[in-house]
Amino acid sequence: MLATMPLPGAAGARRSEGQTSTVDVHGRPIGDLRISVTDRCNLRCSYCMPEEQYAWLPHDDILRFEEISFLVDVFAELGAAKVRLTGGEPLLRRDLRTLVRFIADKPRIRDIAMTTNGVLLAEHVHGLRAAGLRRLTVSLDTLRPERFKALTRRTTHAQVLEGLRSVPAAGFTDTKIDAVVIRGVNDDELADLIELGKTIPAEVRFIEYMDVGGATQWSHDKVVSRAEILRSLSRRYGRVEAISGEGTAPAAQYALPGGTTFGIISSTTQPFCSACNRCRLTADGMWYLCLYAPRGTNLREPLRQGASLEEMKAIVARVWGARSDRGAEARLADRSRGALLPAIQLKRDAHLEMHTRGG
Repeated sequence: MLATMPLPGAAGARRSEGQTSTVDVHGRPIGDLRISVTDRCNLRCSYCMPEEQYAWLPHDDILRFEEISFLVDVFAELGAAKVRLTGGEPLLRRDLRTLVRFIADKPRIRDIAMTTNGVLLAEHVHGLRAAGLRRLTVSLDTLRPERFKALTRRTTHAQVLEGLRSVPAAGFTDTKIDAVVIRGVNDDELADLIELGKTIPAEVRFIEYMDVGGATQWSHDKVVSRAEILRSLSRRYGRVEAISGEGTAPAAQYALPGGTTFGIISSTTQPFCSACNRCRLTADGMWYLCLYAPRGTNLREPLRQGASLEEMKAIVARVWGARSDRGAEARLADRSRGALLPAIQLKRDAHLEMHTRGG
């Protein structure tokens, strides 16, 4: 028997009356499906892709849009109502608008968003909106071109800013700017990023530096915690108020005097595993229940062998029903905590890389 429960009223997701969702051993429902459409990226951010050489996914293994659409139907029937397209850099996938249109047309999917580094965004933003994309998150860690070059090993900072500023004219609202905060690198730009967000407009979300695959130079002393971020912004703006509210969003939300809001994703120092309803599908159909999970489930193989919708649902429901992952909490409890994986191990298995699983 499949374990089911009524879907919670999570912020930003409307549920059909009577709709149920498969739950894991901790009672967490399937809710948010993150799909990496490519493992390729046009940046080389130090906390994600620090090496020069990578083992890329074989081209023939990459799921076609029709296959991704079918898998979205599988997850939607089991309760997933939100889809986020990620990469790598998703805009490197040719004709991404077609996939957006496929997903946007599904009545069970109430929200479709995309995370992008913004380099190619200005070129595609209007087409994405017309295809049915609802929300955008743009990754931007610094406003200083020289720092951007040091972080990403690329010189496309101006293109990212152009892409970000093109978003409101295309009709997008509820835009987010994600910034990974690293001590001694960009932790002096917190207020600057918030001021940029006011001009877009976009809500800035500060992300604690995480020790996930690809972060081979991670160490705890480089982590700027939620508490430190709040103290820094309080010194600049005055009293910061927490915004109460329940839901499964990864960011804790706060308000500055005057009403400007921002978020902090504190997976490193204050994990939110107990409410995590996310799972990740790689571009070649490997399904991961946790960002820290060492192994995933190959959905491409049964899909290409002709498994029916009901057969695929049974596979997903069985795996999710046995899910006990609380990866960030386990890492927090590890007193010898260092980088999660060495570079040599990442090169042996491309699926361990952050740019393969998506964020």
